[in-house]
Amino acid sequence: MLQKFCKWLLFDHLGWKEEYTIERRDKCIIAVAPHTSNWDFLLGECYYAALGRRARFLMKREWFFWPLGCVLKRMGGIPVDRKRHTSLTDHLAELAQSEPHFELAITPEGTRRRKEEWKLGFYFIALKAKLPIQLIGIDYAGKRIVATKEVWPTGNVESDIKEIKQYFSQFEGKAKHPENFAVNA
Repeated sequence: MLQKFCKWLLFDHLGWKEEYTIERRDKCIIAVAPHTSNWDFLLGECYYAALGRRARFLMKREWFFWPLGCVLKRMGGIPVDRKRHTSLTDHLAELAQSEPHFELAITPEGTRRRKEEWKLGFYFIALKAKLPIQLIGIDYAGKRIVATKEVWPTGNVESDIKEIKQYFSQFEGKAKHPENFAVNA
């Protein structure tokens, strides 16, 4: 029921299109960019529900207040306390290895504001768990959700991140708020 409704809403009613040419995997890290608005989250959740899939996501701990926190956790939300420096990447990599299905969506920018340097947690989770990183771009201008590249981390962080940023550079100027997205590949 939810899947059918989300398909109708996103593709038929709102006119979004999907360009997905990579293999759909049961275990992967999903890097989503640009992330410049709270609408990105709603769009992503609707999109994944339309596919009949569920991905976990990281969100700052402050959003997990009652009763919203219960809903977010049920949707796959994982609260992150930005003030505490814990080994979240180690924990998530272990979780990914131990579960038969693990899709984790992360926005490399880490915030909706313009960031010249991206956070690398998504990369290190994928590297430690030996998972591919599927790159999903949001093109508000063309109403497209684009996933045409997958990167297997090699351990050469600089080179791999450069490749990832080059992929996402095609979405500059196409974010919900284009002034808040920077690639600097």
